[in-house]
Amino acid sequence: MTSPEAPEPRKRTAWLSPGRIAATGALLLVVAGIALWIAPADGYQLELVDRAHPVAPLVHIVGKHASGRGTIYFVDVRERPARLIERLLPWARTEGSSLVRSPPISSSLDRRLGQVEMLDSQKIAPYVALKLLGYDVKERSVGVTVLQVEQGVPAAKALQPDDVILAVDGRTVRTIAELHGVLAGKRPGDKLPLRFRRQNAIRNATVATIAAAGDSKQAILGIFASDNLQVRLPVNITIDAQGIGGPSAGLAFALDILQELGRNVAHGHKIAATGELTLDGQVLPIGGVKQKTLGARRAHVDAFLVPAGDNAREARHYADGLRIIPVENVQQALRALATFAPKA
Repeated sequence: MTSPEAPEPRKRTAWLSPGRIAATGALLLVVAGIALWIAPADGYQLELVDRAHPVAPLVHIVGKHASGRGTIYFVDVRERPARLIERLLPWARTEGSSLVRSPPISSSLDRRLGQVEMLDSQKIAPYVALKLLGYDVKERSVGVTVLQVEQGVPAAKALQPDDVILAVDGRTVRTIAELHGVLAGKRPGDKLPLRFRRQNAIRNATVATIAAAGDSKQAILGIFASDNLQVRLPVNITIDAQGIGGPSAGLAFALDILQELGRNVAHGHKIAATGELTLDGQVLPIGGVKQKTLGARRAHVDAFLVPAGDNAREARHYADGLRIIPVENVQQALRALATFAPKA
């Protein structure tokens, strides 16, 4: 009698083979990458490059049409919330972008402040341009109204929402641009005397400045404010901001208005300009210089007018051959452009 043959042992699958380990690792990396791409980097945003835009299509002057050869351009910066992978890995960010901290306020208030600053630019630029051309122009403002004060800043001990700031460091403040002008010459930690109105009472206080979130050298009060500037102009001028916020297009608006009203500003060239304007024509520093310089380069302009000082130095760093012209006021900008040889 023969015994039955024993069955052959079943071969076990090598679940931990090198190939499977590698595939599992690759899958985990993909999942981690997707998670990092989707997850937001709370408290951070990206400043992105946007190609410079011609100003003329935005400016409408009743009875006038664009005149003079050449084009004035404005530059802006696009913003969006940063992703976690963009915070951790610089190479994951869009070319030319910068990672910055988000403003310590709600996005709705941030948009409102940008709209207020743009609205001021839409009033101040025509005022400055028409005044330079000899028109009779008038302005009126009662001061800068506090909307919100950052928690924990020195200003929180003196100011509260609805206070109206009348003067800072002995200088009358009628607009947000004038407030920025006073602070432009200060350093974080400087103590400034304030005069403000609360309801019907005039009050005085001394407040120390703090550093801006994105610039350790820039002095701010740590408040968010608006004004009610009113201008009376003899020429009907409107500017369509197309949803863009902030004050930095003021210089470009003024130069384009001058050109449309007959002043030969660009002399046939493509000129980009940035800078916040005050009622007396001063050009104040702005943010996003890196992105704005790259945006001017992408538009292939011939020159870029930039606020003098730190802004101009930063612009030169990213210029790559683009001519950078530092300016302190509108008159200086016009004198600089007048040296350009006419271009057909």
